[in-house]
Amino acid sequence: MNSTARDYQALMRSRLIESRLTPNAISLTGFGLCVVAAVLVWQDYFLLGGIAFIVGSVCDTLDGRYSRMSGKGTPFGAFLDSTLDRIEEGVVLTAVAFQFSDRGDDLAVSAVVVAVLASLMVSYTRARAEALGVECKVGIADRAVRVVILSAALLLTSFGLDVLDIGVYVLATLSVITVVQRIWHVRSQLVAV
Repeated sequence: MNSTARDYQALMRSRLIESRLTPNAISLTGFGLCVVAAVLVWQDYFLLGGIAFIVGSVCDTLDGRYSRMSGKGTPFGAFLDSTLDRIEEGVVLTAVAFQFSDRGDDLAVSAVVVAVLASLMVSYTRARAEALGVECKVGIADRAVRVVILSAALLLTSFGLDVLDIGVYVLATLSVITVVQRIWHVRSQLVAV
């Protein structure tokens, strides 16, 4: 990257930081987009729902980075961000469960329930471990991986490949494995102490 491009990036970063934009505004925008995504999926608009979910999830990754970069972060903002993250994934998966229920696919509905519970437990195990002084970012299905799996399933379904159920089965399985990996990791860290 040449110096002109770096200077331009620095200027834009400076203007963004000086703006009134807050990390909480980014978090709430991401949340709003995920609610829109859920409504779109519920209404069979998988492509638009997938795009809204992706953009909302990107907001989720930006709010923390912007918070650190701008110095505008607050303890409440961190709390709000992590709380909304759990709701975002759950609300989109609830719309997916509706789709399966509408088709009479009870097994897929059950897989969504497992995926939601395991997703919550992935986050909970990390938070609880960190409260005990153990860093716990291990596991194969962190939030980014789960977002990619669900987004891919939504987008592929919109193009006529009905793989939403497969995506949910993969999501549920990998999330459960991640919970087990985190429990094992915390046990090994605490027993070793």
